[in-house]
Amino acid sequence: MTANVFDIQRASFVDGPGIRTTVFFKGCNLRCAWCHNPESQNPKKEMLFYKNRCVGCGKCKEKCAFSLEKCEFCGKCALYCPHDAREICGKEYTVDEVMREVLKDKAVYEGSGGGVTFSGGECMLQIEFLTEILKACKENGIHTAVDTAGHVPFESFARILPYTDLFLYDIKCLDSEKHEKYTGVKNERILENLERLLKCSASVWVRIPVIPTVNDTKEEMQGIKALLDAFGKPEKIELLPYHAMGEHKYEALGKEAEVFSVPSKERMDVLRHIFS
Repeated sequence: MTANVFDIQRASFVDGPGIRTTVFFKGCNLRCAWCHNPESQNPKKEMLFYKNRCVGCGKCKEKCAFSLEKCEFCGKCALYCPHDAREICGKEYTVDEVMREVLKDKAVYEGSGGGVTFSGGECMLQIEFLTEILKACKENGIHTAVDTAGHVPFESFARILPYTDLFLYDIKCLDSEKHEKYTGVKNERILENLERLLKCSASVWVRIPVIPTVNDTKEEMQGIKALLDAFGKPEKIELLPYHAMGEHKYEALGKEAEVFSVPSKERMDVLRHIFS
């Protein structure tokens, strides 16, 4: 059994408590307009080409068996590029291979109260693999977190509940039509799954990306707060300001990024105060 993973990031401080290793699964069933990891969306391998790094030396074309006319992801173009202008995104891992990376920092998790976070993309789209890797982590005494947008059957949550210490759960906005406009899907299933998770007494941190012109109003945040109060309050609510650090990845994938403004610190303070 394998999963397509596009990154394993060690020493993360932003994906749950303590110091963590975050495993990023490739493939997502949302298309958030503000996504800062566009390389996570396609479940298949992709080639990223950073034009600004390319000096036109021709090494990539010279080493490619197909002269760059097609790609079988052999990796030679990336390997021989002297300026790292090409990068293959996505690699098949077995459970044992991921665990080898995870276990490197077990002492760090124990000392910091950290652990492993499985993210994406949407890691729950590869539920068979996710279940097995969560089991392996628990067998090794490692704290587990699953970062999800929640747009999956609740049966998937039920499968991993016994092995998941924490869910990091995204809420984008309340209005379903607006949600569909900016993410490609309606939000009824997402909100229903969140309610069911909280009623199961699962440990949940709700994370809200703050996107100007989309959901950065007091009314929107007050509505989300009222909804969470009705569902049963999560352990923690995090507001995450939009940033534009993923724009260069869109260009490398041959896509065009939709750009939003970055919310000010003052605006973030006002919105956070609603939940305090």
